[in-house]
Amino acid sequence: MIRVLVVDDESLARSRLKTLLGDCREPQAQVLGEAANAVQAIEFLQHHDVDAVLADIHMPGADGLMLARALRQLPHPPAVVFVTAFAEHAVQAFELEALDYLTKPVRLERLQAALHKIARVMQLVPQAPPAELEEVLVIQERGGTVRLPLTQVLYLKAELKYITVRTASRSYLLEASLSELETRYASRFMRIHRNALVARRAVRALEKHHDPEEGEGWAVRLDGVAEVLAVSRRQLSAVRALVSAA
Repeated sequence: MIRVLVVDDESLARSRLKTLLGDCREPQAQVLGEAANAVQAIEFLQHHDVDAVLADIHMPGADGLMLARALRQLPHPPAVVFVTAFAEHAVQAFELEALDYLTKPVRLERLQAALHKIARVMQLVPQAPPAELEEVLVIQERGGTVRLPLTQVLYLKAELKYITVRTASRSYLLEASLSELETRYASRFMRIHRNALVARRAVRALEKHHDPEEGEGWAVRLDGVAEVLAVSRRQLSAVRALVSAA
């Protein structure tokens, strides 16, 4: 189904074109809206997505050619088909990359051919991939349930039977297994110690560090938090490679 905006300053011309579009088959067209001039058309397109604009050329104020120029500035411009009683603008219309040029009175078979052109162009335009569902950690708190996006998590640290989940603004407690979290979100988090995972995107530096329990060693510094996290000797080479690649 091709979504269409009809633009013509004559209401009877708009009605006739909408009737013809309703008679078209394979591909079919759906008229999402109509406009009497270029200004109304631009206002409509600010709030609606269409595949094609069928526009008259001679209109009061900004004409169809000016409308076509304005549409070319859009991030994803619709196809433009001019529908006019005057043929002298054909060359100029195609210079504006109009997909087709129909003369009034429009014949059904000619309009159907224009829709076929639009459909072919639509098949060539890459469609945006469907948005992926955002991954979240579901955390139970006294006040209720928090769905925390993983993109906000800077590190996960095992402490007693809970996991401290740290963001730039606060900490949460999550009852979970650090090993399970590591397996599930390996693309997002890296183990740096037996008790800690850090967000790969947040690692900024590897530096010398003195730990009261383990003595001299190394730690990572993350974006968004002041504290540093100790790195075990076993994980040191992997962390160093991550920092070097950043």
